[in-house]
Amino acid sequence: MLQVKDGNLEKMGLLFERYHRALFGFLYHMTGQTDASEDLVQNVFYRMLKYRHTFTGEGEFRTWMYHLARNVLADHVRKNKHALHHYDVAHFVEKIGGGTSADESMQKEQELASLHDALRKLSPENREVLILSRFQELKYEEIARILDTTEGAVKVRVHRAMNELKRVYIKA
Repeated sequence: MLQVKDGNLEKMGLLFERYHRALFGFLYHMTGQTDASEDLVQNVFYRMLKYRHTFTGEGEFRTWMYHLARNVLADHVRKNKHALHHYDVAHFVEKIGGGTSADESMQKEQELASLHDALRKLSPENREVLILSRFQELKYEEIARILDTTEGAVKVRVHRAMNELKRVYIKA
């Protein structure tokens, strides 16, 4: 990113290749919408270019990137707070066919669908901390920098979010 900041914009393609999947995963789990998440990823990379002068290199690039992603997501939510939310059903389509492997696959998909539904029912703050820690596999220290809080506070939030997720998932 420091090279991009210094004017070598070709390096942005390398950053995109390295990080677009992780960003998409974060944004998809936060929104539940494939198309919106793809658009938001593009907006994050646009903002990286626009605000490249703000990257100092003192912290990790991922921390800065997720900070931008959170801002893009907040703007998206603000603009679309009255819009209906449509979740992709493609991820919940049952496989046709017989046999044990098809049954196991259907059961696994149903459990995954239940987990995603439970995640969507969490507060945005709890969903975000779980996605960053469990799906994006960020360390608590890095999450603390992204959320501008302490590592201890992140541990408490993850613990509470996991308890809430368990309650919501069991009810489903």
